[in-house]
Amino acid sequence: MALLSRDNVRLTVLRGLMASFTNELVATKRKPQEELSDEEVIAVIKRTVKQRKDSIDQFRKGGREDLASSEESELKILETFLPKMMSKEDVKKKAIEVKEKLGITDKSKIGQLTGATMKELKGMADGTDVKEAVESLF
Repeated sequence: MALLSRDNVRLTVLRGLMASFTNELVATKRKPQEELSDEEVIAVIKRTVKQRKDSIDQFRKGGREDLASSEESELKILETFLPKMMSKEDVKKKAIEVKEKLGITDKSKIGQLTGATMKELKGMADGTDVKEAVESLF
C-alpha cells in the first residue's frame, strides 16, 4: 500500500521494521525465513520506538530540528503498530492492587513492587508510567 501510494515515510518505516525483524531472527539463531511470535514482534517495535525517541531527544539537543521532525513522523507511524497502552490512572490502580496483594508497606521494597506490577501488566503499560505510579504510592 505504502509503495503504491508513494508514501515514502511509511515505506521507509516498514522496510526498517522488516530489517529489524530479520535481525531479531538472526540474533536468536533462527533462519530469516522463520516467523517471530507476537510478543517478539511487539518487543522489536517497542525497541524501535525507544530508539526513535532517543534520536529525537539527541537531535533536539544538537539543534537539528529538521532531523527531529523526520524522526517524529516515523515515530507516529511506528506507534500505530503497538497495542493501546493503559492510562496512567489505570496503571496506578493496578500498582495499588499489587501493593496490597504483596503486602508491601515500606519504600525499601519499591523495586519488588515495580517488577511485580510490570509483570502483571505484561507490556500493556509504559515502564516510565509504572515507575511513576509506584513511586507516587510512597
